[in-house]
Amino acid sequence: MEYGLLVMGAPYTSPAPHSALRFAHTLLARGHQIGGVFFYHEGVHNASALMAPPQDELNLHKAWVELHNAHQVPLDVCIAAALRRGIMSEAEAKRHGKASFNLEAPFELTGLGQLLTLQQRCDRLITFA
Repeated sequence: MEYGLLVMGAPYTSPAPHSALRFAHTLLARGHQIGGVFFYHEGVHNASALMAPPQDELNLHKAWVELHNAHQVPLDVCIAAALRRGIMSEAEAKRHGKASFNLEAPFELTGLGQLLTLQQRCDRLITFA
């Protein structure tokens, strides 16, 4: 079965991202597929490359990148929600006249259409909020 994950909680203030990550690993261990992860609302903060949690805590940004690298899971970030919260790629930073950026591959800024495509393509879309 193919699953899509919608993550709407911010790292370290909501259990949603960590629960979604554990759920993803459990799905993959049981032979399921993950069609993609879509980060929306406060969940876009998971894409920030500037997170620096203490060494004894899980680095959620790094964990999502590792999931992508190991299983080629797309990591899509809602562009409207991200820009509103100061999460932007190098291209968006230039476009908006900002001096720096904090979103890098494998995270990708996309629109809500990508979430709809994920929902249609997958057998189940599970929301973590």
